[in-house]
Amino acid sequence: MKNASQLLHAYLDNIQDPAAAAALFADDGVLELPTLGANVRAVGPAAIEAFIGGLLKKVPDFRFKDVQLFIETGDQAFGEYSVEVDVPSTGKLYKQTYAGRLVAKDGKIQLLREALDTLAAAKAFSPD
Repeated sequence: MKNASQLLHAYLDNIQDPAAAAALFADDGVLELPTLGANVRAVGPAAIEAFIGGLLKKVPDFRFKDVQLFIETGDQAFGEYSVEVDVPSTGKLYKQTYAGRLVAKDGKIQLLREALDTLAAAKAFSPD
């Protein structure tokens, strides 16, 4: 059974495979993050897979790097991780540092709540 830090690393490592990343979540697991104009709250593996798949359609080369974990317990992990990728629709660079808190239960992700700079996202994803 995976602990919280193992689950967070597995999620980050599998972001290019929406089905694999979503399978790490419990049936009622939640992915929350702010986005342009609204907050995303995807509940359950199917909704999480759809969200990640939609993101990859917009930014096919989206990958996390420079993972640093600051809190690691059996059921919680907190860390920062970065993305630096071109956005095909705007030709702009999306450079972002995420902060993520993961809560694990029974070897699955119960909650992954991420924070990010929404202004940097808006600039990268909006045409001039």
